[in-house]
Amino acid sequence: MLGSFVASTGIADYGAFVVAILVFLLIPGPGNLALITSTSKGGITGGLGATFGVIAGDQVLLWAAVAGVSAVMAAYPTAFHAVQWAGAAYLAWLGFKMLLAKAGDAPILQIKPRHYFRQTLLITLLNPKAIVFYMAFFPLFVDPARHQGLTTFAVMAATIAGLTFLYGLSSVLITYFLAARIRANPKISAVLNKAAGVFLIGFGIKLAISK
Repeated sequence: MLGSFVASTGIADYGAFVVAILVFLLIPGPGNLALITSTSKGGITGGLGATFGVIAGDQVLLWAAVAGVSAVMAAYPTAFHAVQWAGAAYLAWLGFKMLLAKAGDAPILQIKPRHYFRQTLLITLLNPKAIVFYMAFFPLFVDPARHQGLTTFAVMAATIAGLTFLYGLSSVLITYFLAARIRANPKISAVLNKAAGVFLIGFGIKLAISK
């Protein structure tokens, strides 16, 4: 019954859409750093605030794409490539900062207590990974032959919000329960920091060369 409902909404290959969202969430980026930093500073409450900030930012970008921003970028490839290269440079810059960071240095993302939602929302809106996903890949999952207008986009938006919440909650709980061990062993934190830096640089390079 659920399958027939999804098929009637006009989403092209709902299963592939879900997998694409999960892969998008798992790729290291500013949003992941915001979740980890918020949880480290504010515990589960701070992490959940950041999770809802990510969800809100994603919804803004999604509906901006629906409103025609993605069509404008498709009509003006130079504008899209500018966003793509700027995003790649930003991710590589974050990655290099994490690689060069030393014990005792300030966090890469300066998230203030009690501002987890607002700051993570802003980080998501400026996140090149999210911008490229919603402006370039998100429209590919809309079936032009079975498109149901707002119903199609509402189901896609609800799916993204639900999966993001589950991913955020899992990340927050894992970070919260590992935080004490990481603080007790600075070497673990240094290794994780540098590993995340490598992933960010790699994704930035991939983003720069992608067509």
